[in-house]
Amino acid sequence: MQDKAIAPLPAPFLARIAAMIYESLLVTAVVFVASFIIIPVIGEMHAPWQRHLFQAYILGVLFAYFSAFWLRSGQTLAMKTWRIRLVNADGGPLTFKQALLRFFLALLGLLLAGAGFWWALFDRDRQFLHDRIVGTRLVRVPRKVDP
Repeated sequence: MQDKAIAPLPAPFLARIAAMIYESLLVTAVVFVASFIIIPVIGEMHAPWQRHLFQAYILGVLFAYFSAFWLRSGQTLAMKTWRIRLVNADGGPLTFKQALLRFFLALLGLLLAGAGFWWALFDRDRQFLHDRIVGTRLVRVPRKVDP
């Protein structure tokens, strides 16, 4: 019998980077499709309000994409591929508040030349800055063993 009290291992740094690269391809496709939906509605974006509406819409679409996966299973499609799961500090599922805060802190860290992600190189647990602040962590999902 396996002991359920054993803490899952942290996801390796290179696996997280590989998942982020794969995720960027998926997110590009999501943004591409979402743009086709909104551009006919708001026009060619000559006015500032049109650009701001478009940007807010894309942010909303991206948050919906990430939070839906994080809240449902803790894994986006790329995270499933690389066997990574996002959990809260006690190993359970995220709350909506954690997902919201993580999304915007990760976005801020990305906009600041990736500072929130570079943080993992110096963090004692190799966590990203937004995970450290929000109280979440990326763990390795063990391989399924066939009987």
